[in-house]
Amino acid sequence: MEDDQIVALYWQRDENAIRQTEKKYQRYLSTIAYHILADLEDSKESVNDTYLKAWYSIPPHKPNILATYLGKITRQLSIDIFRKKHRGKRMSSEYTLSLSELEECVPDGNVTDESIDLYLLAEAISIYLGTLSSEARNTFVGRYYYMDSLQEVAAYYGFSISKVKSMLHRTRIGLKAYLEEEGFEV
Repeated sequence: MEDDQIVALYWQRDENAIRQTEKKYQRYLSTIAYHILADLEDSKESVNDTYLKAWYSIPPHKPNILATYLGKITRQLSIDIFRKKHRGKRMSSEYTLSLSELEECVPDGNVTDESIDLYLLAEAISIYLGTLSSEARNTFVGRYYYMDSLQEVAAYYGFSISKVKSMLHRTRIGLKAYLEEEGFEV
């Protein structure tokens, strides 16, 4: 079933929307959740919560790209579950690994309490990513937004893992320099 048909089912409040969403996107959403949580049961919980949140948010929202909309919900829910379960602990998952790689070039969340500053940081990162080649940008987004493993990112482009590591390292260095030029303390 096409995405616009699934969204239409949500708008009609037809419960078949959830079944169709699960049928089409369960594997994709489970992958996102597992990369963050590194736990099968927690991942299932996150994906199920995604279906529920989609049910309550469509309408009023009418996503243009359903996969992205659902992926964003899954990512947010999974990060919330991860933080709740692992407060004060250092656990290994693609989420923690990718965040530790970014620590050297992105200021931590305690830089400011002002949400406008976070918005400006997000805008600056977006502008910087727009200057990159599509391969470098997609590699960065795959690793740090979708929390894909280095092996998955490499397989997606047919690169070696060392090439992906090198690309990500150069991108982080460039991002750090760009953010410093824009006045962010890194």
